[in-house]
Amino acid sequence: MNLHHVRGATASSHHFSPQARHQLKLWLLLTPFLAGASLLIGLPALITFALAFTRYDAISPPLWNGLQNFATIFQRDVFWIAVRNSLLFAATAAPLQVLGATLLALLLHPPRRGAKLYRSAVYLSSVLPDVAYALIWLWLFNPLYGPINLLLARVGLPQPAWLVDPATALPSLVIMAALRVGEGMLLLIAARQAIPPTYFQAAMLDGAGRGQSFRYLTLPLLTPWLLLLLVRDVVLGAHSAFTPVYIMTGGGPGYATTLLPFLIYEEAFGHLRIGQAAAMMTLMFAAIGLLVWVIYRWASRLGYEDEL
Repeated sequence: MNLHHVRGATASSHHFSPQARHQLKLWLLLTPFLAGASLLIGLPALITFALAFTRYDAISPPLWNGLQNFATIFQRDVFWIAVRNSLLFAATAAPLQVLGATLLALLLHPPRRGAKLYRSAVYLSSVLPDVAYALIWLWLFNPLYGPINLLLARVGLPQPAWLVDPATALPSLVIMAALRVGEGMLLLIAARQAIPPTYFQAAMLDGAGRGQSFRYLTLPLLTPWLLLLLVRDVVLGAHSAFTPVYIMTGGGPGYATTLLPFLIYEEAFGHLRIGQAAAMMTLMFAAIGLLVWVIYRWASRLGYEDEL
């Protein structure tokens, strides 16, 4: 009887089309990742969402209080300061990252002497741990003996206080984040090399110059990758900004570098207002999701829905 069932199952599996069997294999390969993501990301996200509607201090049991956490944080000035700083950071750091990665990819994608060495040097910043990267920039931005100010003094330019001055503290973090372009550069190099050379040869035969080829060929064909990088840098930047703020500025001077991830950490582990921290986290996730949806809709109108 068991042998009969095995033969029946084996025979029925042959009725699947090759495409269906290929999709089944892909899902089987994705199973460990999906299980890990559900356990390490999905479950904590659900718990955070539930805690956002409770009063919880990690000592006493959670008490349901509805929307009180959201009403409380909306009335706090520090929350809106963190929102403003986070929006400014995301609106400047992510586009600058994409721009820098694009310029370096266009410069280093041709196979020329030393290109691999330069690519490795640029990529090095992406593989450094966040703590080590922040400590390096903490030294570079030192207003007294940091290399940046020493160089500016050598050429007769003013030396900013960088992380000490509220006017330059947040731009300093933007500069630091914008120069971490290694992953984006490699992705765009691969995308640029995947464009068939015949496209550019045909354009040259039609009399197109380098500027026209870039505008009408390279840029449109790279646009899906640029949008993908923009979304990735916005999402990752919202989380990776915590380490430099925690190590370099502590949210100061004043509240000049208080970003939402750092404020959430302070609320949860500094003041044990875990319910309010969970509410902030829920709002941040909702804002990121809305931004991703807007970018996706915009890309769909441009005709890049299939690529994304």
